[in-house]
Amino acid sequence: MNALTVYDAALRRAGAGHRIRLTLADARGAEHPLDAAAWCRDDVPGDAALVGRCTGPTIDVGCGPGRLTGALLAAGRRPALGIDISAAAVRLARRRGVPALRCDVFGPVPGAGRWRHLLLADGNVGIGGAPRRLLRRCRDLLAPGGSAHVEVTAPGTRSWTGPVRLRYRDGASSDPFNWASVAVDDIGRIAAAAGLRVDDTWTEAGRWFATVRD
Repeated sequence: MNALTVYDAALRRAGAGHRIRLTLADARGAEHPLDAAAWCRDDVPGDAALVGRCTGPTIDVGCGPGRLTGALLAAGRRPALGIDISAAAVRLARRRGVPALRCDVFGPVPGAGRWRHLLLADGNVGIGGAPRRLLRRCRDLLAPGGSAHVEVTAPGTRSWTGPVRLRYRDGASSDPFNWASVAVDDIGRIAAAAGLRVDDTWTEAGRWFATVRD
């Protein structure tokens, strides 16, 4: 089953208020839980400091149901735009009044080269399974002097890339697709390979983040 089909189904149920179990299963058999219900809330602990670091036009890559894009707009960060490849995610974001487009970060993106800030939250640094390539693309989307705020995993955790499967509800798995995870210990090296540098790292509510820029 296509991973996007599984993801869309999980988001629709989460958006309707159901508690769901969604995990990423990696090639070693380890399962990494994904909190789709949290993505559908208005805020999650740790969001405030992330939004607070955005002081101008911001694009939220992998916006899901639009939680962070909505928070940006509520804080007066305009324009703000969410993008996601999931049709269900974009519908949920628009339902809450958030501007969102269904598009791939590696394809044409509105405002490319003019965004002051870019968000890669909720594990979205894993998109495509190639963090260096993703950060290089983010650099292209940012205006000169712009910054990307990236959610990473805690010190001492393992960075990895490779094929994963989405598992949802009755244990059915999606077809494999490439994903990645980046630890805060490794973000400097990966950012440097993408032509960026780490400007700051911080933690809040058990979450870890890094700001990278030219």
